[in-house]
Amino acid sequence: MKAIVYERSGDASVLQVVERPVPEPGPGEVLVRMAVSGVNPTDWKARQAWSLPSGWQIPHQDGAGVVEAVGEGVDRTLIGERVWVWEAAWQRPWGTAAEYTLVPVRHAVPLGPASFDLGAALGIPFMTAHRCLTAGEYMPDKLHAGALSDHVVLVQGGAGAVGNAAIQLASWADACVIATVSSPEKAQLAAAAGADFVINYREQDVVEEVRKVAPDGVHTIVEVSAARNAAADVRMLRTGGAVCVYADDGGDEITLPIRPLMVPNARWQFVLIYTAPKVAKAQAVTDIAAAVAQGAIRVGEDAGLPLHRYPLADAAAAQQAVQDSVVGKVLVTTADE
Repeated sequence: MKAIVYERSGDASVLQVVERPVPEPGPGEVLVRMAVSGVNPTDWKARQAWSLPSGWQIPHQDGAGVVEAVGEGVDRTLIGERVWVWEAAWQRPWGTAAEYTLVPVRHAVPLGPASFDLGAALGIPFMTAHRCLTAGEYMPDKLHAGALSDHVVLVQGGAGAVGNAAIQLASWADACVIATVSSPEKAQLAAAAGADFVINYREQDVVEEVRKVAPDGVHTIVEVSAARNAAADVRMLRTGGAVCVYADDGGDEITLPIRPLMVPNARWQFVLIYTAPKVAKAQAVTDIAAAVAQGAIRVGEDAGLPLHRYPLADAAAAQQAVQDSVVGKVLVTTADE
């Protein structure tokens, strides 16, 4: 099989197209013939900094394809199933940037008739968004239609991949969704994703505009840039509200006032999906799969998530596009659908 492999950390030049034997699934594993690989920021960050216990690594956590073979203890009726894959490369060498990948069976989720592009966009962004929408003390543990019907959610950075996922999931769960963006073009994307209110933070006072919609404050803030937004976030939380921080865009340190957060019993929750509780990840997979089955998740420009496609041989350029903060979802095509 053709695969993208790197054997040392570094810039995108360490990524090489190589031929590798197709692996055989062991007990509890499935072999997936990949169609599309999704690229996330942690993919290029891992390439630059993470160790390589196996001495080599096929990158990318997310993807979609068809189950080709199963290992001992796995139901053989899964063979031929269209699936989406999550955390393929977390503490394992078999990422999705290859014609085949090998994952534990629980990491290959039935996709049904949904497109492989959609499947490859789910994993890290949607699981991160799910965690952000369920980690607050007064937020539900599970998402479904109606689960957030009496909640107000603020998504800081509504045109990003996680921001888009948070808007789509929160909208599916019937929350009132407010999103912030930095331009009219991004405002269109956030609205297309399903945001009820969109605020251009370069032109409007975010706190003032949010308080017009939610005089008592918001239940949860999905936060991409805590260093820039912390002071404003403190002023927008309702009693029992939570700020869920999933990235460090714009700075890696924050200062928080104790008393203004103590009085409302506020929570700051930091989110990295790789190390999130197993039960939370399992629930995220279940809920995301349900949303997909109900047609509640979309990809593409009309869903606020423009797609950028690269062939497998150009995986380095795909990672560079993500590193350069391209707006939308970067996909690497590993085979024809």
